[in-house]
Amino acid sequence: MSTTAQPDPAAPTAAVRRYWTQRVDGSGSWRIDHASRTAMRAPGEDLAALRAGLGRPAGTVPELWRFYTSPIDGRVTPELDAEHAALSLYGLHQQSQSRPMHQPGISMGTALRTLRHSQRFSEEAVDRRVAATVHTTSVSALVYRLRGLITQLRSVEQPVDYDQLLLDIQRWKSPGPRQQVRRGWGLAYHAWSARPGNGASPEAS
Repeated sequence: MSTTAQPDPAAPTAAVRRYWTQRVDGSGSWRIDHASRTAMRAPGEDLAALRAGLGRPAGTVPELWRFYTSPIDGRVTPELDAEHAALSLYGLHQQSQSRPMHQPGISMGTALRTLRHSQRFSEEAVDRRVAATVHTTSVSALVYRLRGLITQLRSVEQPVDYDQLLLDIQRWKSPGPRQQVRRGWGLAYHAWSARPGNGASPEAS
């Protein structure tokens, strides 16, 4: 007797192209508008509208309604909550940046590792901020902490995979998936310990 696999409730909606992927291709470059033959950079007015969602609940900021792609049935779903947070953070991250701050394949842990070694901030200060972020247990606290880290990532022009970040934020709501996200971020963040000569491996950090 065959069985049908149940869909993962935290999986992103199939075939949905979020705001950042409407403008950035799979290689992390701006898409080209075929009519004008110009790069589809995010307009400043769009980014300002996205930033209006910072610190505010999903669905309460009319400026963001046209950017939502998550299906809803009259309720705020976990996916919409996560998309609202990711859109707001993206608006902050992309502000005043000429290159895309969405880069497929760059996890938050990997981006934060780059921040740690950027020499723009002390490694100890970044460690403390990252630790405070991953020890949060609510989505609202996570997004609040991410806001400061995203500002620092913007200052060193370090992009993040926003499709993955959206999914990570959505998964943060439940203890089991949250621990998986923490572990993934931690292994990527501490991969610096595998540098030649120190005898450590990412798994051992």
